[in-house]
Amino acid sequence: MSNSVFNLRWAEIIIEALTRHGMKHICIAPGSRSTPLTLAAAKNNKLHCHTHFDERGLGHLALGLAKASLEPVGVIVTSGTAVANLYPSLIEAGLTGEKVIFLTADRPPELIDCGANQAIRQTHIFASHPAQSLMLPRPTRDISPKWLVSAIDNGMNQLRHGAFHINCPFAEPLYGETEGDYDWQQQLGNWWNSQLPWLSEPLTNTVAHIADWYFWRQKKGVVIAGRMNAQEGEHVANWAKTLGWPLISDVLSQTGQTHPCADLWLAHPQAKAWLDEAELVIQFGSSLTGKRLLQWQAQCQPQEYWIIDMIPGRLDPANHYGRKLTCSIKGWLDAHPAQPRSPWCEKLWALTKRTQQHVTAKLHNQFSEAAVAHQLPQLLPPKGQLFVGNSLIVRLVDALAQLPEGYPVYSNRGASGIDGLISTMAGVQRATIKPTLGIVGDLSALYDLNSLALLRAPSAPTILIVVNNNGGQIFSMLPTPEEAREPYYCMPQNVNFEHAALMFGLQYAAPKDWLSLKTLVEQFWFNQQGCLLIELIVDSDEGARTLKQLLDEVGNL
Repeated sequence: MSNSVFNLRWAEIIIEALTRHGMKHICIAPGSRSTPLTLAAAKNNKLHCHTHFDERGLGHLALGLAKASLEPVGVIVTSGTAVANLYPSLIEAGLTGEKVIFLTADRPPELIDCGANQAIRQTHIFASHPAQSLMLPRPTRDISPKWLVSAIDNGMNQLRHGAFHINCPFAEPLYGETEGDYDWQQQLGNWWNSQLPWLSEPLTNTVAHIADWYFWRQKKGVVIAGRMNAQEGEHVANWAKTLGWPLISDVLSQTGQTHPCADLWLAHPQAKAWLDEAELVIQFGSSLTGKRLLQWQAQCQPQEYWIIDMIPGRLDPANHYGRKLTCSIKGWLDAHPAQPRSPWCEKLWALTKRTQQHVTAKLHNQFSEAAVAHQLPQLLPPKGQLFVGNSLIVRLVDALAQLPEGYPVYSNRGASGIDGLISTMAGVQRATIKPTLGIVGDLSALYDLNSLALLRAPSAPTILIVVNNNGGQIFSMLPTPEEAREPYYCMPQNVNFEHAALMFGLQYAAPKDWLSLKTLVEQFWFNQQGCLLIELIVDSDEGARTLKQLLDEVGNL
């Protein structure tokens, strides 16, 4: 029997084994060496197959699918530099915890380091970034299918978070007959008729109990809410309110930000003095965005600092004395109930209210980057979700907006790169089938322009707002040398996105004022289908200047 047939039988076991661990989506790029994996995935009726011609975008599409579905998602690419293009999304998955299985086709060992075409050293190419790695041998009948399936199962059983890299060398021929060699597969017997893994290892979901919680919950505490899901965000908000502890929320916390505009009022000297009275600080979730929050988090000195997150590791760049509790946020909250108490820092509520009123008075109904960030909640689709890009826009939304409690918000805030934002957004939309609003900067959009192809036929109305401030204006907030700032940091490109929308078959609009933008968006949510790209052409450094000005003004409230 030819290699092409046996390659396919080998790949079918890999794909089927992964479906037994909850993989329902797989993302496929074109390629020859990956043919066995591609055909096996296409044949498996448990899988929804997504395609993209750009491997970097493909990896981020899978990341978005995994982010929103909370299930493992597969990726198939061919050998060579196609594999290297997965690096950014693999790194992000490791930092934010999404389970993404990267299936990389490879040349067999005899074609490596001998000048063969499209053959690079792929063994452990991703170094320490995958949570699990499996470097398979080339398919051979000398290896039992029981070894192959149990090797896949073992990797998935050990995968608590992040990426699983499975390198799959295949020898030619890759094409030809597709039937035969079932005797080798049938060594797995009734496994083919079941829905269970060959090798099961039930998860032990434990909660890190604090034996002296009754003692700690009577102290003055502060809660920091980082990245978490909508259910956890609502739970944390109610828990902190019951305890009477101030809640400082990140844009990705989905807590409703009971103390909004934290990145502004944390610059007030009195706010720091009040918060420094805290005896305990508890942080739920990681990936904090606001600069002032990160500064306060670094310098605060409570009796203990606790971090609760499913992702292992310290997650505390300030290295506080305290406890890292690696467990479910909801599980920990359920096991450590709040004791109803009166707020201990009521003055902070008054400062928060004055700050928000000041921001609203300054930005209400204006049309600027800062104003759109502040008024972004008015543009959200009913029963939908929000995807926020990186760089300047996420900082403005974090500092100026108050997002609804429990409203789903997604972003790539692990490595905080601008690569793959549009493709990640596309994955989020596909996983949830919800109306989706995304907002990114112009350089971010240019970086992932190929992935506009993924937005051509969304399953629910989708809007991508590109804030065109002509360059990377986040560098206007940093002490970059003024003479070098524009050519070497901001790098303005002087482009517009109308033709990009036309090229990929997207609807396009470029409103010139806030009322036009709001009306356009509201009508689209209720009357339209497909994807609308909205380009907001704004003054280059207005967002950065406004944030600096507000920081000065709030510091004197």
